[in-house]
Amino acid sequence: MMEQCKEKLSIAMFGQKRIPSREGGVEIVVEELCTRMVSQGHNVTCYNRGGHHVSGSEYDSKRLKEYKGIKLKTVPTIEKKGLAAVSSSFFAALCCAFGRYDVVHIHAEGPAFFAWLPKLFGKKVIVTIHGLDWQREKWKSGFGSKFIHQGEKNAVKYADEIIVLSKGVQDHFEKIYGRKTVFIPNGVSNHIERKPQIIKNKFGLDKDEYILFLGRLVPEKGIKYLIEAFKQVDTEKKLVIAGGSSDTSEFENEMKELAKEDKRILFTGFVQGQELEELYSNAYIYTLPSDLEGMPLSLLEAMSYGNCCLVSDIDECTEVVENKALIFKKSDVNDLKKTLQEVCVRADAVEMLKKQAADFICNKYNWDEIVQATLKLYRRKK
Repeated sequence: MMEQCKEKLSIAMFGQKRIPSREGGVEIVVEELCTRMVSQGHNVTCYNRGGHHVSGSEYDSKRLKEYKGIKLKTVPTIEKKGLAAVSSSFFAALCCAFGRYDVVHIHAEGPAFFAWLPKLFGKKVIVTIHGLDWQREKWKSGFGSKFIHQGEKNAVKYADEIIVLSKGVQDHFEKIYGRKTVFIPNGVSNHIERKPQIIKNKFGLDKDEYILFLGRLVPEKGIKYLIEAFKQVDTEKKLVIAGGSSDTSEFENEMKELAKEDKRILFTGFVQGQELEELYSNAYIYTLPSDLEGMPLSLLEAMSYGNCCLVSDIDECTEVVENKALIFKKSDVNDLKKTLQEVCVRADAVEMLKKQAADFICNKYNWDEIVQATLKLYRRKK
């Protein structure tokens, strides 16, 4: 590889909750980038939050000082709603400012609030905007909203380079701030399909017997529309809603209340490891009915397992799937119900999309190429 011949960089990353962890898409992205950068000889340090796993302390893992060659440092964190990200990002930025790093790579708009700190100490600062977080339900008002809006503005003002994951977000930065950004999407790897063992014993699920949603249980993911639509579908298939709540279980409880009369609807809670792999491997279809996304890693992963996918018609989903998935009108319960009913009886159409999915997505979003593009950006001169 040409990259092996070039000068090695010292890189710091923050903005993720913790790695190794599947608490959200950002954590997966950071781990994929860092492990590949380390394998090419770069020195990488990740600043993790303190505190508990976002889905509950029962999912906490041991705090490591190193993982696959990545140096891990845990920063002080005030574990109160709205303050965990702010406090951990401040202390991470402070450590990066005084650390011996060539590049400080910040992930997400909130943590980018502190982009000025490492910049003040002469570091090259890269910010990845994983999505316009101020649009999310929980950040639409109050201190959190102001903090994230200012984080976006600070990224524009202080970052040497801004990475975006979709054309829509790229257009937003151009239109609002006149700021050029660099489009580098997320990637995905090939996955080995697993037979249903854990999910069969735990939930009574077998291959092609269920429709899968997998993600955080938050309003913008469209779970409410999905439940309302599925309740009207005539099928013996189950609807599996896999994932933990984010910050509060209030929305999760609302969704369970909405679904309680339909015995076909199953909530698994947070899943990881082999259980997660089995859920992806054996779904009849995977659905992502979101109103809002950054670049949905769960969608990339679902396709990499050879799933037929059904997604809302937001740009962030349609840019990913192109013509290799089924699409319905965002927020439209009737259109979603109609499409779900059709796929439940059209196994031939589902099978055709399944056959195309994995090769298409793994060729389109290759992690090794994405890492090379990111490293090239780190080295780019102004």
